[in-house]
Parts: sequence; C-alpha cells; structure tokens
Amino acid sequence: MSRNTADTPSSNTKYLVLGALCVSHLFNDTFQSLIPAALPLLKDGLLLSFTQVGLIATVFQLASSICQPIIGWFNDRHPQPYALPFGMTSTLLGILLLAYAWSFPVVLCSVALIGFGSAVFHPEASRLVYMAAGGRFGFAQSFFQTGGNVGASIGPLLAAVIITPYGRTNIAWFAILVFCAILWMIPLSRWYGRRLKERELSEHVAKKKAVTVASELLPKYTVFAAVFVLLVLVFSKTLYTVSFSNFLTFYLIEKYKISIEHSQLFLFAFLFATAAGTMIGGPIGDRIGRKWVIWVSILGPAPFALMLPHIHSLWGTCLLSMLIGASMASSFPAILIFAQELMPGKVGTVGGLFFGFSFGSGAIASALLGVLADYGGIMFVFNLCAYMPLIGLMTWFLPNIPHGQK
Repeated sequence: MSRNTADTPSSNTKYLVLGALCVSHLFNDTFQSLIPAALPLLKDGLLLSFTQVGLIATVFQLASSICQPIIGWFNDRHPQPYALPFGMTSTLLGILLLAYAWSFPVVLCSVALIGFGSAVFHPEASRLVYMAAGGRFGFAQSFFQTGGNVGASIGPLLAAVIITPYGRTNIAWFAILVFCAILWMIPLSRWYGRRLKERELSEHVAKKKAVTVASELLPKYTVFAAVFVLLVLVFSKTLYTVSFSNFLTFYLIEKYKISIEHSQLFLFAFLFATAAGTMIGGPIGDRIGRKWVIWVSILGPAPFALMLPHIHSLWGTCLLSMLIGASMASSFPAILIFAQELMPGKVGTVGGLFFGFSFGSGAIASALLGVLADYGGIMFVFNLCAYMPLIGLMTWFLPNIPHGQK
C-alpha cells in the first residue's frame, strides 16, 4: 500500500478526522441513551406493563447488536462512504417516532430504527478510525470510544432537564441535534470517499499480503480460539459494568440510605470515570502491547472488586467504583485492536462483532442481574459480580502477536 494512504502505519495520524469521529460517537450514544430515560414516561403514558417495557429494551438491543456484525461484514466487502449519515437518518426517524408514538407497536418500531442507526454507525466508524489512526491504533480507538462514553453519561442528564419535567413529546427537540449530527458526518463521508479512491488500486494486494502474513503467524484455529477468549473477556467486563450502571443507585440507597438524587450523582461519577478510563488503555497498548493492557485492566481491579461489598464508607465505595470503572473501561480499546490484528483486512467485521456483542451481552446481563436481584437482593448481586474480574485470567490463553504484544 502506498505510503500516502491514510490507513498505513507510516501515515500521519489525522487528528481532525479522529476529533470529528469522537464527536460523532458522542452524538450517537447520547441519542441511544434517551431510550432508557424515556421508559418511565412511555410506561405511564401508554399504560404499559413491565413485560412490555422489557420488550422495548430487548428490541432496541437486538436491533443494534444483531445487525452490527452483518453490516460490518458487508461494508468490508462493499464500502459505503455515506453509511454514517444514512445510519443517523434512521436515528432521526426513530427519535421523531418515539416522541409521538401512539401505541406499543409504534414504540417498538421507533426503538428498532434507533438501534439500527447505532448498528450502522459503530462498524463503519471503526473503519474510519482505523484509517485515520496513522499507526496509533490504540490511541485512535480510545479517543473514539471516549466520545461514546461521554455521550452515554450526559444523555440521562439532558433527558432529566429536557424530557422528564415536560413530557415525552419533548424528545422531538433532540431531532434538531440529530439533524446537526447528520450534517456533521457528511464531510467525514467525503473524506472517506476520497481515501477509498486513493487506495483503490493497491488495497487488494495489501489485504492479500496482510492475510498471508497473519496466516503464516497464526493458524486459523488459534485465531478463532483467541477471538472466543476476547469475547468472554468482553462479556465479563460488560456484566460487571452493567451491575454498576443499572444497579449502583439501588445499592447505595439500600446500604447508605441516601436519596435518589445523591445516588444519581455517584452514578454520574462512575460513568465519568468510565469515560476517562477508556482514553487510557489504547495509548498504553500502543507502547507496551495490547495483551499487557488486557491483563492489567480486567484482572487488576479484582482485589478492589472483592473489597468493595465490604466497604462501609460511602465515599470509599464511590472511590473504589470509579477506580474499577476506569480500569475495566480501558480494556475495550485494547481488546478491539487485538482482534483487528488477529483478523487483518476485516476492520468493519471486527468492529461490528465486538460492539454488537458488547451491546447484546449488556442486554442479557441486565436481565440476568435483574432476576438475581429479585431472587437474592441487590447486595447478593454486588457480592457475586465482584468475582467477574477474575475471568481476566483467561488472558493467559491469548497468543502473542507482533503488533498486539510488543
């Protein structure tokens, strides 16, 4: 591949493009986070049962998680420069439909549209991040994911100010932001289109060479086994993170008898620490290797996780939860880049698989932990989840690859 091509290690990192992608991720995940915030209003306004509320969340997660690997696989073979604004247009339609949904089936259609928009965004944005990285793949992926985590954390705050006090129809105001996001993504699509034309002649040869080198280094069964281990690590990280994002407020209220408002502030602190932690793993992985980052970020918090249920200080609990959240979040960029290095030339497929699996496993984990909380109580959930970081021991089974283990 030519040295002038944007996605070769010798190219300069395209910071403006990465910044635009980071903001795009912030937009996307902010809009996604409106759905959980709207569930109480939907339940009261349409007289829904808890089963119907759960089905809304399930349809949203399935539309996002199942479609992502398929879209990533398709776009690896047939790149679509304008996929990002197309996906955000689906989100725009879903937001407007959700604001004025008059029945339960219409709500399901609206959240499916929003989920599909996210399914289009993540694998294709991962391709652009890889192209703009200029060899700093970990840094680029961390920077990109930080935008999404920040968006996920501020979405509920925006919903509390704009939607909850004034009613569900105020969701429609977010359509203005979605339209702005579409306009924001169009220059990115044009940049992507230019890069596709630049590498049209040399890409096929470069991909064949990359795949040949990978096959010489690692047999297929080793790659499949490594991808399986990485997915298990993602599940452990997601399950433990979901236990905080969904149940930390209930845990703090039950254990420390604080108000709902105060518990939400501690939840915001945890989410903010998670966003900050995402920015750490990628750049460190560029320097010392992805495998070391995975070891430290998932297994490292295990002592703190085991200690947390036995802490009797509110501020001590908050501090430990922030440390754990930051550490666990730093693993995902390293895991994603490790998988991309295992499967060269399949950036979109890998992005769709791991983002989709993360969302899908998050939905399963939420339902599972809810059942466990009903059965054994919220304290039981936190004591059980404290053992999740120990699954980081499976990192031992990951192979050493030239770019992933320096």
